[in-house]
Amino acid sequence: MSTSPNGQVPPRPNTRRIFLSQPDRIGLLIPSNDLATERLKSIPGNSWDATRKIWTFPKTRESLDKLLAALRTDWRSLDREVVDAFHLADSPRRQEPRQASVQVRQSADLEEMRKEMSLRNYSQKTLKAYLGSVRGLFEFFPSLSTTSLTEVEVRKYLLHLLEDKKLSSGTVNQVFNAFRFLFVEVYKRSFVMGTLPRPKKEKQLPSILSEQEVSRLLAAITNLKHKTMMMLTYSAGLRVSEVVKLRPEDLDPDRRLIQIRGAKGKKDRVTLLSDIAMKYVEAYLRRYAPAEWLFEGYERGKPYSIRSAQAVFDRAVEKAGIAKDVSIHDLRHSFATHLLEHGTDLRYVQTLLGHESSKTTEIYTHVSSKALGKITSPLDFIPKPSKD
Repeated sequence: MSTSPNGQVPPRPNTRRIFLSQPDRIGLLIPSNDLATERLKSIPGNSWDATRKIWTFPKTRESLDKLLAALRTDWRSLDREVVDAFHLADSPRRQEPRQASVQVRQSADLEEMRKEMSLRNYSQKTLKAYLGSVRGLFEFFPSLSTTSLTEVEVRKYLLHLLEDKKLSSGTVNQVFNAFRFLFVEVYKRSFVMGTLPRPKKEKQLPSILSEQEVSRLLAAITNLKHKTMMMLTYSAGLRVSEVVKLRPEDLDPDRRLIQIRGAKGKKDRVTLLSDIAMKYVEAYLRRYAPAEWLFEGYERGKPYSIRSAQAVFDRAVEKAGIAKDVSIHDLRHSFATHLLEHGTDLRYVQTLLGHESSKTTEIYTHVSSKALGKITSPLDFIPKPSKD
């Protein structure tokens, strides 16, 4: 493209062009409504030339790579003078130019996805899971342009997760949701997986510890800190992520309630504070005097880790001689089931657990031994054969 006599670049609203604007600047001509415009502002040293109506950037390799990533293109879209200035056609680094450019662009897409999720106040756990899912897709197709991904590639990757990696349908559904966010919120494209079926979720019943097994498990723990933690987890129906994030002020012994802050879905709720558990809490506080978190880890001022809490539970299960395949989360399942078996209304159990829908809580009615125990097997109705 030639410039006008006054040095201005004539506007061409439907094209992009990357050229040498000045001896030390890279110029970019881009339509005013181009979706990449906002991404350009994150490149250090960017400048808008209102007279020439172009963007300019420092003439450095770092700026050029970030510019290509923001535009989601590669070095072949550059003017020849830029290619020659950076020796791109002959550089060993550009032996595989397309793949290198794709990887830069993938990194930029992941960063943009992180920002979009942060703006929507997604939890750190969801953010980490979604970014990991998309990173896995990119690594599966390392040389494929992210903007050229189609249903064919996504279907192939999801089948790989289900058939080769043997991931559960729940995990793959989360990957599905991550991809939807990438295409709709980041790429601003129609969701390419709109015709893909979601993996059918397995309908598995939770593992339940009987009241006798819970009693044996708690009796097997001799460490006061560990026993108090497991007591609160069971007696209040807590998730392990909730019990390790408790603060002393979250416990209200006068009202016999525990305030759970920022639980799953960033929702607050209240649940039960057992009188027996509170006695152990008081003894624990006198001995350990935690600074910030009710249960601190090895480093004072930091919460106990989820992994360590699970390890405490696993050791107690083994010591108590419980043969069931259970995890610390099954204390929460057992809490709900035992409440129902003692006649607590389902709606109250739903509130204590923080379930949005009663259908989620109803699963515990399927494992209640009290309800099932009232049913007599038809074998017991069959007349016994008479003896000769």
